Amino acid sequence: MEQFFRLKEMNTTVRTEVVAGITTFLTMVYIVIVNPAILSSAGVPFEQVFMATIIAAVVGTLYMAFFANYPIAIAPGMGMNAYFASVVATQGVSYQVVFGTVFLSGLIFILLSFTKLRETLIESIPSALKYGITSGIGLFIAFIGLKMTGIVVPNPATMVAFGDLHEPVTLLSLTGLFITLILMARKLNGALFIGMVITAIIGLFTGFLKFEGIVSAPPVPVVFDLDLAGVFTHGLYTVVFAFLLVTIFDTTGTMIGVAEQAGLMKGNHFPRAKSALMADAVASTVGASLGTSPTSAYIESSAGVAAGGRTGLTSVVVAVLFIISMFFSPAISAISSLPAITGPVLIIVGCFMMEGLTRIDWKTFDEAFPAFVIMLSMPLTSSIATGIAIGFVTYPLMKLVSGKGREVHPILYFFGILFAIQMAFFPAH
Repeated sequence: MEQFFRLKEMNTTVRTEVVAGITTFLTMVYIVIVNPAILSSAGVPFEQVFMATIIAAVVGTLYMAFFANYPIAIAPGMGMNAYFASVVATQGVSYQVVFGTVFLSGLIFILLSFTKLRETLIESIPSALKYGITSGIGLFIAFIGLKMTGIVVPNPATMVAFGDLHEPVTLLSLTGLFITLILMARKLNGALFIGMVITAIIGLFTGFLKFEGIVSAPPVPVVFDLDLAGVFTHGLYTVVFAFLLVTIFDTTGTMIGVAEQAGLMKGNHFPRAKSALMADAVASTVGASLGTSPTSAYIESSAGVAAGGRTGLTSVVVAVLFIISMFFSPAISAISSLPAITGPVLIIVGCFMMEGLTRIDWKTFDEAFPAFVIMLSMPLTSSIATGIAIGFVTYPLMKLVSGKGREVHPILYFFGILFAIQMAFFPAH
């Protein structure tokens, strides 16, 4: 094992890697609760999402461990699960059709991993759009968290308004949010997970959380519960592209960030990048075939790196702990059904995703406005795809009229025209 993962060469030990793996797992295990909570709201059976979430995480993380030898964990990504639910709600299609879009985007991601097109796509899209997309998703999922918990409520006059603090679940949600924020401020490893546990304990003593069991045999996975034909029947090409684009940006950025933190980058070169990206692509495809939204590399992996993780052995430990969590589906089902436990996580993760705003040149209007309009449109239209489309139309147009048209890559003009036609003649309803 030491030779396979090159522990001595990476100046680490088995004990250090195990501790790092446990640390990473504790910081990201919330996804096992939050993902089923979000996707079950779109009609997907809880047990199906629960097993698909864990299996996708195990497949992607083990692939990362054995083929790329990185301490980076893979699991269904936050933001994409919320977008999945919104597509089911707004497009009038079944969740099986949306799983078809996830499966297709995963296959395209796998194919792109064998070509230079992936690098070309990443390099051609300007930072303003990349960071605008990530930040827009952050606002989108934070807004969903606020709605779930009743902190904001519908209002005919103003669209939304502040919720009623006399509502017990809203009060419990705010309590859980502030507890978790305190833990985050104290930089406690696993703060999100520990905050959920404390909130669950409060919910248990106040009667809002009821357990019908703690441990049971893992639910039987449902295989290929997806509808590929429906993707083409309903013309959900923009949705496929949205899943693909966000997954590529999110995964690539996270992997490079964690690799830099661990000192694994060789200058600007990301060693074994193809294998690392393939881990995410394979996990997304497997996850879609079983019943979950696209996967992504988890920035929480940085907690494990901070604890000393440097090799794929850290990822193996994470995968083993995910497998163990399969046996706790009754407890996780009860916890995920209480919005006060899962909602605060969405709000805080939304904040994490705003980090890229500092990298946008806000003093240059033709850079700033496309990013701004992406962030504005995603939560207000409840559609990540719409936000991406508006950004891709606005950016090249503004550069063109500013006399900076040559700064824009031809791919952006192509997608800008494509999205303009789609929004004008084939709008999503």
